[in-house]
Amino acid sequence: MQKTYYDPADLKKFSKISEWNETLGEKFFDYYGKVFEEGALTEREKSLIALAVSHTVQCPYCIDAYTGDALQRGITKEEMMEALHVSAAIRGGAALVHGVQMMNKVNKLEM
Repeated sequence: MQKTYYDPADLKKFSKISEWNETLGEKFFDYYGKVFEEGALTEREKSLIALAVSHTVQCPYCIDAYTGDALQRGITKEEMMEALHVSAAIRGGAALVHGVQMMNKVNKLEM
């Protein structure tokens, strides 16, 4: 019995999203592939960014995929953890900065 919605085996089925709309699926995978090609950033740097973003959006499939990819590209555990802390700091800061919105609303309502 599966205990969570997430099934690691589903990661291998990612390409199947094209089955119900081949045109859009192909366009997505073409784009996805181009994004991760060497450019101004190395493929290694892009993998580390993808790993950090995976944690920020809390995608277990992406975390699995980019943890493995990062290891294959020689990214160290220390680099991965530092990238994770960067993503956590940005996510935490984004939540806190929205507190200004709350403060503005309170100030307006107290007038």
